[in-house]
Amino acid sequence: MSGRLLRLVCTAAVVAGTALAPLPAAAVPEPEPRERTVAELLTDLQRLYQEAEQATETYNATEERLREKRAEVTRLDTALSRTRLSLHDSRGAAGRLARQQYQSVTEISPYVRLLLARDPQHALEQGHVIGRLARERAKTVGRLTGTEHRADALARAARKALDDQLSLAARQKRNRDAVREKLADVEELLASLTAEQLARLAEFEEKGVARAQEELTTSGALGDVRREPTRQGERALAYARRQLGKPYEWGAEGPKTYDCSGLTSQAWAHAGTPIPRTSQEQWARLPRVELKHLRPGDLVIYFPQATHVAIYLGKGEVIEAPRTGKKIRISPIASHPILGAVRPDRPPR
Repeated sequence: MSGRLLRLVCTAAVVAGTALAPLPAAAVPEPEPRERTVAELLTDLQRLYQEAEQATETYNATEERLREKRAEVTRLDTALSRTRLSLHDSRGAAGRLARQQYQSVTEISPYVRLLLARDPQHALEQGHVIGRLARERAKTVGRLTGTEHRADALARAARKALDDQLSLAARQKRNRDAVREKLADVEELLASLTAEQLARLAEFEEKGVARAQEELTTSGALGDVRREPTRQGERALAYARRQLGKPYEWGAEGPKTYDCSGLTSQAWAHAGTPIPRTSQEQWARLPRVELKHLRPGDLVIYFPQATHVAIYLGKGEVIEAPRTGKKIRISPIASHPILGAVRPDRPPR
């Protein structure tokens, strides 16, 4: 191809490429962020509160297991110390037995002594003594062997319990950090809102609760709201009433601050009926009761994951430790989505 023709081809290619290249898009200004509605803000805030409470109940469950494991470690250590002391005594007795056997190896056997004795009856009595000593020696050896086995088993159990305790302590720290992270998210959202937004948010939430409460009470789902508590239920309620106005604090179970399940578990403990520490365990392990049979003192469980709990006061109201930043108060039973109810003073079927 001649040089002139090659230049023409290259020039045509450049022109074609320029013609086919896409034109630069006009700069489109990004839309300004839309201000979230009060309903959207409330949804976000409630989600964060629920996540924080769920993390809190997970922390509480770990704390409860850690407390039990500490008690187990203490019990095993005490038992191991006693067993080792018993083992020391058994080894001392076994040592005395070995010395006695060594010192009497040259003695005549009891059978030969009986044959040669001038007084066979006396020899028989001696034989009984010798037999009793032999049995005592056998018991000493058996006790030593059994104590050694028991000490080994206790030592293994104590080591495992200690490992479990260390593992639970590490998990507790992770759970604690998770709660703090969730609460930081709540604080960040609240800090981003103006005073006007916060006021509108509180008003919107109150209206939503009032609407839910009216729907629940007019539906007849609560049955007879005039039911009386049992004696234990009244004692639990009396305790809960005395805590009104005290601050909510996650992971707390009194006497100055409480979280939701800390309040309910302590109320029933003071009524003489210990119940599980967390709302999930209260829901899982206590006898269920229908809302139409609800009576004062029963526990109302909220949210699908059973992450909140309150104690039923009667007439459609509960006493609850609501959430961070709030104080223990009397609230409408429909303040949160109800999962169900349980009755601590009814024995399980």
